[in-house]
Amino acid sequence: MENEITIKPIAHIYTDFPEKFGVPRQSGLADTQGKIVFEPEYRVREAFRGLEGFSHIWLIWQFSQCVNSGWSPTVRPPRLGGNKRVGVFASRSPFRPNSLGLSCVELKKIDFECNNGPVIFVSGADTVSGTPIFDIKPYVPVADAKPGAKEGYTEFTKDYATELLYDKKILEIMPSDKAEALLEILKQDPRPSYIGESPREYGMLFSGYNVKFVYKNNALKITEIERLKQSDG
Repeated sequence: MENEITIKPIAHIYTDFPEKFGVPRQSGLADTQGKIVFEPEYRVREAFRGLEGFSHIWLIWQFSQCVNSGWSPTVRPPRLGGNKRVGVFASRSPFRPNSLGLSCVELKKIDFECNNGPVIFVSGADTVSGTPIFDIKPYVPVADAKPGAKEGYTEFTKDYATELLYDKKILEIMPSDKAEALLEILKQDPRPSYIGESPREYGMLFSGYNVKFVYKNNALKITEIERLKQSDG
């Protein structure tokens, strides 16, 4: 087809999320770490010159687990209860015509000396581990931050947080930074919104742990955190 554009990944981002369930619904909602490893042809030091001067970057990536799922003209944003529909272009749903995602993350470090470097380390990632990255651009406050911009329906959902119940001893199995990130994730309630209150127990894989929780009486309670066995492969 004339004017058809072909793009390919320049890198992949590796996070604490081996599967979709539990991934933050937006970037920056939790202190979730990511490591961006570039394809060999893009491991050129000069390509990163000046990037260290920015505190945040934009990631353009692919909803790789939804590529063959098709798209829908309307979707049901989770924060609207999973019942109200809006247009796909008024949402950040993964079921889009081109399956592209956009994330603003904090740039923590660029490691030029490590194996496969340069490698970028970020915070606030909202992607499954192994997600393809198509491009990286600096976040420029004078252009990207718009004071007084209208928020649409997100004006009424941006402060959402569910009550968390847990025994602090349960969290001691995890490093403190991972435990803090986990609590930020669970406050957002990772369950599908259309489920409502359900007596079932959920399991979420995060940073090498299986986190089990239940939702009852408008509160999410952590019931168990189990360290996963490392594979020998």
